[in-house]
Amino acid sequence: MGVAGSGKTTVAALLAGRLGASFAEGDDFHSPANVAKMAAGHPLVDDDRWPWLNGIRDWFAKELAAGRSAVVPCSALRRSYRDLLETAGDGTAGTVQFVHLTGSYDLLRERIQGRAGHFMKPEMLDSQLAALEPLGDDEPGFAVDITPRPDQIVEEALRLLGEPAGAPATEAGIQARTEHEDH
Repeated sequence: MGVAGSGKTTVAALLAGRLGASFAEGDDFHSPANVAKMAAGHPLVDDDRWPWLNGIRDWFAKELAAGRSAVVPCSALRRSYRDLLETAGDGTAGTVQFVHLTGSYDLLRERIQGRAGHFMKPEMLDSQLAALEPLGDDEPGFAVDITPRPDQIVEEALRLLGEPAGAPATEAGIQARTEHEDH
């Protein structure tokens, strides 16, 4: 989770590859109307977000019900959004975990400005930061700084998840990231 420019897709794809988990790009669950709204520079409101979040939750729940781990990059800016996403799990503590990717305003804005062909406009970073409710101490997950290279961010996430470190990112994770960046 995190605001635009935090590297959610890259890190999530690499993390999914390392975990051997299913991967779906959270942006792909947006309706065409949501994408058009953001591309025009207008932030989404909750009425826009709930169907999107329900779609992510439903996909996640299907993967978990089939016995597969799954990773979905999603902004999940507010606690209420994360509460909904958590319902994808079976109620067992830790079934759903949030990795909050955090970084400085300048780094985030620089990354957004450097992206070509993405619907998120740099001006929308301010509205995302205003809406962001960082993970609470009672929420399942943790924050990871985005300053290091993506592979180092994944290593830190794996460590905090209690997963073994050291194995390289798999081709599946790299392929998922590359396919999304081509959109």
